[in-house]
Amino acid sequence: MEKAGTMISRRQKFAACRKARGLNQEQLAEKVGVDRSTVQRWEKGDHGPQPWQRPKIAKALGVTAKELDALLDPDGHTPQRSANEWLAISTPSTDDEFETLELARRVVASDVGSETLSRLEGAFDELAANYPTSPPRDLLERVRKHSAYVTKLMDARMTLGEQRRLFVVGGWFQLLGATLHIDLNQEHAATARLRTAATLAQHAEHSEIQAWCYETDAWRVLTDGEYGRALSLAQVAQRLAPSGSSVAIQATAQEGRARARLGEAKGTYAAIEQVQRMSTALVSQKDTQHHFQYDPSKSLAYKATTLAWIGDPAAEIFAREVISRLSPSEDIRKWPRRVASANIDLALALLRGDRLDEACNSAQRAILSGRVVPSNHWRALEVVKAVETRKLPEAPDLREAYQGLKTPESGG
Repeated sequence: MEKAGTMISRRQKFAACRKARGLNQEQLAEKVGVDRSTVQRWEKGDHGPQPWQRPKIAKALGVTAKELDALLDPDGHTPQRSANEWLAISTPSTDDEFETLELARRVVASDVGSETLSRLEGAFDELAANYPTSPPRDLLERVRKHSAYVTKLMDARMTLGEQRRLFVVGGWFQLLGATLHIDLNQEHAATARLRTAATLAQHAEHSEIQAWCYETDAWRVLTDGEYGRALSLAQVAQRLAPSGSSVAIQATAQEGRARARLGEAKGTYAAIEQVQRMSTALVSQKDTQHHFQYDPSKSLAYKATTLAWIGDPAAEIFAREVISRLSPSEDIRKWPRRVASANIDLALALLRGDRLDEACNSAQRAILSGRVVPSNHWRALEVVKAVETRKLPEAPDLREAYQGLKTPESGG
């Protein structure tokens, strides 16, 4: 009887609110973007709205989120489930994930809860680990959904500790989103996300995220040819970075790349040596494929790029080692993007050594792999122009392959 009473109360109060706003079921359905039958199920009480539908319903009815909760769950009934029943998720790219997050949120006393925060943190780590091999557009869509869910939780009741954790995980999602926008040459969106990530990190007093914001921006302006500014941003990142952290190493590597583009050989080699010392002492805390966790293969990749830019023949050795370690097969479509980048480094080194056929072959393999993201197109273009300047017979084919990069990006 208690259950039946709850359902009757829900039907009456929710439907009464709709009618009081002068809306019939079809009109409410249109405002929310669902079928009339869906509204009918809500009012019968046998099916509740999904989390992402609730803000639209509240807006249509002119009520707050808490008032809507009272209409949909008037008796304060919350399913009593043990948090242990909910298993860790692998972040599927469907909306089912967000339904489970909402359910996990409701089984604890807090409006947010440790379970929800832990699952969001795990989802971020999984997305960051997928960064090297996932198409940026696909990954960005998943980051958008998680960021939207974090935003939804911002107005919820929570403890100070939960609020800090929410700010931190929200900052990480914004930072990863900014990185993906940079990969896609979406400058304004990248800037907005970096600013939001920095704001969240500041409120949470999270120096690591703040440092990553500066390091990421250093890479962004470096790809735009602002080498002096990239150097300054990398140095700020190093000052903010926790001692011995991944971001401290990455920012030092970014300094080395900026100095290489500026032609400062002494500073470039000093940065390379410092990165080597720091990466040797680093204790890995996450999956080494995690974008925000430095690992030895990253050290090799950055060294190959930096040496190629400074004109050091040793770039060939390191580029070949990166390719050997990371290339899973001869199928270039399966390469992680660092292999494509290493092939561009190798092409630059081979051109300087007048090994022209090998250089053209390496460059073409990188370009055709589909793993050169838009933010790195300029690096491929450097090789194309160098080949064209030498009037090599491979120049037309290489230029044609490069033009193919201008089509909508489909690879990671």
